[in-house]
Amino acid sequence: MTGARPTAAEKRRARERGGGGGPAADAAPGRERRPVEAAGGMSGARGAGLAMAALLLAASVLSAALLAPGGSPERGAEAEPPRDLDKKRHIELKMDQALLLIHNELLGTNLIVYWNSERCYHCLLQVLVNVSGSAEPGKPSIAATAVSTQHGSILQLNDTLEEKEVCRLEYKFGEFGNYSLLVKHVRNGVNDVGCDLVVNKNPVNSNLPVIIAFLVGLAAVIAVCFLRFLLSLDDFNNWISKAINSRETDRLINSELGSPSRADQLGGDAQPEAWRASAVRLRLHCVDTFRGLALILMVFVNYGGGKYWYFKHASWNGLTVADLVFPWFVFIMGSSIFLSMTSILQRGCSKLRLLGKIAWRSFLLICIGVIIVNPNYCLGPLSWDKVRIPGVLQRLGVTYFVVAVLELIFAKPVPDSCASERRCSSLQDIISSWPQWLFILMLESIWLALTFFLPVPGCPTGYLGPGGIGDLGKYPNCTGGAAGYIDRLLLGDDHLYQHPSSTVLYHTTVAYDPEGILGTINSIVMAFLGVQAGKILLYYKDQTKGILIRFTAWCCFLGLISVAFTKISENEGFIPVNKNLWSISYITTLSSFAFFILLLLYPIVDVKGLWTGAPFLYPGMNSILVYVGHEVFQNYFPFQWRLQDNQSHKEHLIQNIVATALWVLIAYILYRKKVFWKI
Repeated sequence: MTGARPTAAEKRRARERGGGGGPAADAAPGRERRPVEAAGGMSGARGAGLAMAALLLAASVLSAALLAPGGSPERGAEAEPPRDLDKKRHIELKMDQALLLIHNELLGTNLIVYWNSERCYHCLLQVLVNVSGSAEPGKPSIAATAVSTQHGSILQLNDTLEEKEVCRLEYKFGEFGNYSLLVKHVRNGVNDVGCDLVVNKNPVNSNLPVIIAFLVGLAAVIAVCFLRFLLSLDDFNNWISKAINSRETDRLINSELGSPSRADQLGGDAQPEAWRASAVRLRLHCVDTFRGLALILMVFVNYGGGKYWYFKHASWNGLTVADLVFPWFVFIMGSSIFLSMTSILQRGCSKLRLLGKIAWRSFLLICIGVIIVNPNYCLGPLSWDKVRIPGVLQRLGVTYFVVAVLELIFAKPVPDSCASERRCSSLQDIISSWPQWLFILMLESIWLALTFFLPVPGCPTGYLGPGGIGDLGKYPNCTGGAAGYIDRLLLGDDHLYQHPSSTVLYHTTVAYDPEGILGTINSIVMAFLGVQAGKILLYYKDQTKGILIRFTAWCCFLGLISVAFTKISENEGFIPVNKNLWSISYITTLSSFAFFILLLLYPIVDVKGLWTGAPFLYPGMNSILVYVGHEVFQNYFPFQWRLQDNQSHKEHLIQNIVATALWVLIAYILYRKKVFWKI
């Protein structure tokens, strides 16, 4: 792997099947996976992997059993309407909604109720409901409406005749709760008006299914860890099967790895000794594990994430769980590009031939991406006038091409001082890449110049907002500023994503694509930061402490840049964290997180061998197949079925967990059968 390692880790990696690392992210040029069979029965890693995959699926089934729908108790708020609300005014609640009754006791005073979410930054208030005035004392006029429970709500009541504010309040409603807002005079008829909010029926805990699912998953992980601990005990091992002789197994494994046939498979005497060492050292399981983690989260959120708001993309500024996965995938793709390309060049492949492979794989990624984002098998023939051009795989293809070609042009062999004597200067990984860094800085300068200085018709220069009702509705058609303008100018409105996340809170009407042209620049920057992580892993491969120090330094450095850009604020910073724009603060923040995750994974997975990376390792080694497969078969059974209550978080969560677990199981089966789809 990376030189001298603890004996247990060497044995585990020797028993791994399918090679390691898969650092090419299934899209890197010419990566060959060479499985190494372990003698003496199923290896510990394979056994742990099987146990983890089986327990993950079992956890999904157990979650389904614990959360199985019964009499739809969540819908009680609408099943039992309040006594003073007749059937004609009954509101059928949906997910993330509560029932609000406005009791207007003001004689002859008609009210208009405005609403907005506290997460909608500088937004115009939206009309919620009109309430007529009371006809006689003691008999209030009542209006019923549904209010959102995802975030805190801002309610403002205005007198329609005098057009003045009567009262204003902020409140966080609970899902399927029943509330009354009492509007009446106070102080014995004085003109002062009071608004009191009363809870008629308590809401349900909509997050309970997530908590249960998390605890079940945690129990599965603990069970696997306990099983591995038991298997590590000689007495328990002998009790399970006296036929297994661990020492003999280790001797057979070591003899097999040292045999001429195995040496031939790894390259033989025809390959340089330095390359044969690198072929093992580049097999970093933390890379595949990180990729698999990002991919599984991506599958879960793409399938719906239980319809919880924090598993959906942020409406504009800010971060949710869904906003983490794509940039992490881009980051780890950068690491894989460098590790794979280094291995291929050490094998003697010409740069011209490698350039052709890079171009072909980039082309395939873009073509597959265009096909996936335009599913019309149920809607009839596809109209070329409506084809969406940008997409996830399209961005990956362009990013991969630019970063891979950049590294190919300036590719250098690992310095001898790093490869043999294990000594490098403190900044060797950066100094050797100064041409690439210069190019990346130029690219980022282009992003900054276009974002803040490109004139956009009808919009303020340097606008970073969502448009719509944001900024008090001054710039309704300026969604994304320069980024949106460039896409609409070069690609056309009809070839962009028509339902961006900004429509949820900001009610935007123009098309905007989060995988657009300008954001691809920062995607390239993100991938190159991943390349930097790969260089750290290779240049200092026997210096575990040095690797961890550098990961920590990059994590802190990028985090400080994010603090400077955002001023530790969601909306008030110079450049807010924004997934739709792929802002530079978004890149530095997510890259800081990525270095932190590698800081944890590398010593646990590759140095100490305390964790095989299962179950994330398996989808991480077949990432293209899992991504394409989950997109194509998303609407097919068993990944989706008809729910008894379509407005139940728990039923959606069950479905999405089971679907995600099935893809993990599929990836594990393919891993065992040595089936890997690479392009």
